[in-house]
Amino acid sequence: MTEHDGFRVERDPDRRVATITLDRPEKLNRVSMPARDQLARAFEELGRDPSVRVVVLAGAPGRAFTAGGDVAGFLEREPEALSRLAENVAAPERCPKPVVARLHGFVLGVGLELALACDLRIASEDVELGFPEINLGMIPGSGGTQRLARLVGLGRAKDAILRGRRIEAEEALAWGLVNQVVPADDLDAAVAGVVEELAGKAGLALTLAKRVLNHAYDGPLPLGLELEGLAYGLLRTTHDFREGVQAFIEKRQPDFEDR
Repeated sequence: MTEHDGFRVERDPDRRVATITLDRPEKLNRVSMPARDQLARAFEELGRDPSVRVVVLAGAPGRAFTAGGDVAGFLEREPEALSRLAENVAAPERCPKPVVARLHGFVLGVGLELALACDLRIASEDVELGFPEINLGMIPGSGGTQRLARLVGLGRAKDAILRGRRIEAEEALAWGLVNQVVPADDLDAAVAGVVEELAGKAGLALTLAKRVLNHAYDGPLPLGLELEGLAYGLLRTTHDFREGVQAFIEKRQPDFEDR
């Protein structure tokens, strides 16, 4: 286990999962300015770790996944530096491994921006998501306006951001803002189930699927088809594809080796 500024990183080699936990409960797990840089480095390191196939981003138990960033800290940074905040918050998206967000309680500001940069979002029934920045005379500045609009549509994004309102679990699920909603007592089990499922897949296929989806989504269809085809052809040459086919023929579970 490695300690950082307001969060910790734990690896479970047996399950092939790493968990990043935002852990500042006395401040509702708020993300400090230094923590943004450190989170980016943590995701980069986990992306290179061959013992990790899935990453979970969670908040320590309490009232919040995270209630957002250190508001006072913004006044200590120059405008030019603030204009590049999205670079670090995009770290879950850049990570070649699937990243699952475990969401409970308040998921506000940069907390929602981090969640949107993850691949899957599993939420408890008590979750409240939102961008309250408009109430400070500000807007989401770490990718929130762009990812939210792409995920739920322009009209819904405007409704949430311009009004600074909270989005509760049922509405978040209906919008596609979260992938699954479960009772609070079942959240850990639901996340563990998704993680176990992903960890049993071929790591190279997971990486290329994420890469193709992320890079081609906003591009023209012919470009997306070209990228998909190249990835498909590349995976055809891997040990894991041959193992997957053989396991299918033999009616057994495949033993993927990420090669």
